[in-house]
Amino acid sequence: MKVTVDEERCCGAGTCVLLAPEVFDQREEDGIVLLLDQRPGEELHATVREAASVCPGVAISVDENS
Repeated sequence: MKVTVDEERCCGAGTCVLLAPEVFDQREEDGIVLLLDQRPGEELHATVREAASVCPGVAISVDENS
């Protein structure tokens, strides 16, 4: 799995950080998503998929084949 984020689409809701703080964080100044781990371990895959699916800005992409 490879995770990417589109900072331009991020609205700073922070749902991804609440679900997977090992993978996502937010910038202090504006709350925009920061990707901490582009290739999370298998134990985090389901949580990362959930974070991508509930992201209101559709800013998180998950490539299952990478």
